[in-house]
Amino acid sequence: MRIVVLVSGSGSNLQAVIDAVASGELTLDIAAVGADRHGTGGVERSAAAGLETFVVNFKDYATRAEWDRALLQTVSSYQPDYVISSGFMRIVAPGFIDAFPGRYINTHPALLPSFPGAHGVRDALAYGVKVTGCTVHYADAGVDTGPIIAQRAVPVEDGDSEESLHERIKVAERELLVQVLGALGNAGT
Repeated sequence: MRIVVLVSGSGSNLQAVIDAVASGELTLDIAAVGADRHGTGGVERSAAAGLETFVVNFKDYATRAEWDRALLQTVSSYQPDYVISSGFMRIVAPGFIDAFPGRYINTHPALLPSFPGAHGVRDALAYGVKVTGCTVHYADAGVDTGPIIAQRAVPVEDGDSEESLHERIKVAERELLVQVLGALGNAGT
């Protein structure tokens, strides 16, 4: 199974996948890791691990449509079985989703369908939930609306800040992503 991983930030979920591949827990090929901007920790982690990397910098394109086309062309060139959005903070165009039907996977730090969007942890805390968590789902043209693959609950503790809760969710999210990729690899592509 070949994957391309898209990141916008530090790449902690990505590091869990890199580590699982290195240890033999996952049997897959990380064909490339890409980002939407320069200077991401995820691309730096990937380069340090000897993986191929690319940046399709959103700011380098005059229009959103041009960036969408460039991202699709670049990702497609690696012929992935799955594309993993792991902390990738850009919504992709419907054409990107259509190019990878049932093969574009996203991670989200909340129990969808509750608290979609960029601030799932903050929104869960503000609402006052006692349990939140993380979701791995197939991405569709909506914002965090695609079919759910797997979820893991994380209790909200008294005195939790957004940061402390998010750190615990990230631990669960990393474990869940590795589990989902293992199941997909075992199911065959």
